[in-house]
Amino acid sequence: MTRWRLAAPVDDVREALLALPALPERFAIATLVEVDGSAPRDVGAQMLITQDEHWGFLSGGCIEDDVARHGREVLIASAPRVLRYGEGSPWIDIKLACGSGITVLVEPVASSEPAVAALIEGWHTRAPVLWSSDGVTRRAEAASEAPCDAWDGTAYTRRFTPPLKLVLIGEDGATLTAASLALAMGWQVALITPGGPEAAPMAGIAYHRSDPAAALAAMAPDRWTAVAVLSHDREDDERGLAAALRSEAFYVGAVGARVRLEQRIAKLRGHGVSEAALARLHAPIGLYGFGKAPREVALSLVAEIAQAFHAAAARDRSAGVSISSRTPLSAVSQ
Repeated sequence: MTRWRLAAPVDDVREALLALPALPERFAIATLVEVDGSAPRDVGAQMLITQDEHWGFLSGGCIEDDVARHGREVLIASAPRVLRYGEGSPWIDIKLACGSGITVLVEPVASSEPAVAALIEGWHTRAPVLWSSDGVTRRAEAASEAPCDAWDGTAYTRRFTPPLKLVLIGEDGATLTAASLALAMGWQVALITPGGPEAAPMAGIAYHRSDPAAALAAMAPDRWTAVAVLSHDREDDERGLAAALRSEAFYVGAVGARVRLEQRIAKLRGHGVSEAALARLHAPIGLYGFGKAPREVALSLVAEIAQAFHAAAARDRSAGVSISSRTPLSAVSQ
């Protein structure tokens, strides 16, 4: 029987590395650098591979165990491999259900490399990092704003952005469910509950009991942050919303009835929020078609934020700069 792959949903090698008790001395990274045709994953998807475990997936479960095997072999050989699956592959026994052809670069990495330290620092400081590698030598440096993913058949670059962060203002069932869902999605979560209990309601979140505007000012939300107000009719709701709308947060939303939206917008204008900033407000929050039960409100909110985040990421990328150069078959390991 095939064992459950509970580590498969992890989509960022940094998340997997930081979840370990300690960085392994050596590990392998497998990067999907080319897709010919349709495929379950986009180029740039990665797996982290250690001697005992692997995280992530590159093709919906078709090749992951084989990629992990190659990853452990490259750790022993201390040499990278370029693998070809599907169309143009030397392994006819490994089939891709999508009928496409994909290329994967598997490289051994030492945790002591400066590039690894720079990549992890970017995670902690929430700064984009440009990672480049030919499978032997890796570099990591501050990333420019321009899209920069590329593969020339021998080397690739990949832009690592900060993880999505969700800031929730509230304390009800929808708020707590949204926090749990966001954690399951691998997002960073912060909860603001003015005057709330001393202890956080769950592990793994940042917890603030101060005024929302003050808490947001201390956080300084960046453009990889979403802010959602789920409290009801608190006097400081609009101040918190105003602070969020003046920040770089890519998503700002608030729960509430549509009939009271104009009244809320008038209050926000009174707090000095510009018309351009007001146009960014999602209110009421969540995707259309969900119910009003707390869990459904939370699910619709998390879904809307994920949709907005991926739309923003898509705008940052251009079809002309994706990792799409064809790999010569002479470069494919047998």
